[in-house]
Amino acid sequence: MSETNNKIGVLVMSYGTPQSLDDVEAYYTHIRRGHAPTPEQLKELTDRYEAIVGGVFPLRENTNGQVAGLQDKLEQLAPGRYVCYQGLKHAVPYIEDGVEQMARDGIKEAVGIVLAPHYSIMSVGSYNKRAQEKAAELGIKMSFVKEYHLHPKLLQALSERVTEGLQRLAESSGNAAPVKVLFSAHSLPEKIREMGDPYEHQLLATSDAVAKLANVDAQDWQFTWQSAGRTREPWLGPDILDTLKVLADEGIKAVLVAPVGFVSDHLEVLYDLDLEAKQAAAELGITLERITMLNKDPLYMETLAESVMDAGSLE
Repeated sequence: MSETNNKIGVLVMSYGTPQSLDDVEAYYTHIRRGHAPTPEQLKELTDRYEAIVGGVFPLRENTNGQVAGLQDKLEQLAPGRYVCYQGLKHAVPYIEDGVEQMARDGIKEAVGIVLAPHYSIMSVGSYNKRAQEKAAELGIKMSFVKEYHLHPKLLQALSERVTEGLQRLAESSGNAAPVKVLFSAHSLPEKIREMGDPYEHQLLATSDAVAKLANVDAQDWQFTWQSAGRTREPWLGPDILDTLKVLADEGIKAVLVAPVGFVSDHLEVLYDLDLEAKQAAAELGITLERITMLNKDPLYMETLAESVMDAGSLE
């Protein structure tokens, strides 16, 4: 305890993913607030994991790698000052588990950061709320990085990927076809607009800034949504599959997807985009590529580390 109780804890939070196919049902049940999925729902989700090369394991490894990468970067910038912990929304270690581990290690002050650059009450806000409640219970003083969607190093990393993706797409489509850049993010229920939630505005701000850095003209990009939940309430749209149909009607033959709402290779990228959207595009006569994800990119690690160090100024 004496080794860590003078350090600042960093709770790195994300949505979470199962560790193996055996964990999919428990994971899905947690997402559904304790209601077990039907056999059909479970099979559909399991099939999606199985369709990804390597199953669920790379998804968990991506998050573990980002937490380790952030620890390394913080150690470079502020040796001996920070120690990172992981907390997941829907899988172990849960957010509360991460806070409890900090308490066991004697941590008294901590910063929380979510592996998602854009703030929504329903996403980042809910992570922070759970962490704050457990931290208050255990006597840990905690501050939070609310968002980092316009951090210069994040924008640089994304713009470099858009530029590289456009070059790759030009080579694969023969340079002749007009290209549309589609920035995307996980949809949320439409009711967030009535709540004055900043999520949509922040995503558009990131997209606009990245497009300008990558020299993509305003008429050559647009924003679209993906991965909406299947509930009775309406979700933000249009969905990327609908957007592709419109673009096909407009004569667009090449699309670069830039899922700026995601920071690593997750199911929503590897399945929803790489398999589902790519197949839909092919059927419409569109060549679809996507940017490479941030994962452990040094610029992203610096974005996280600098955001953590700026949050709270826990001196």
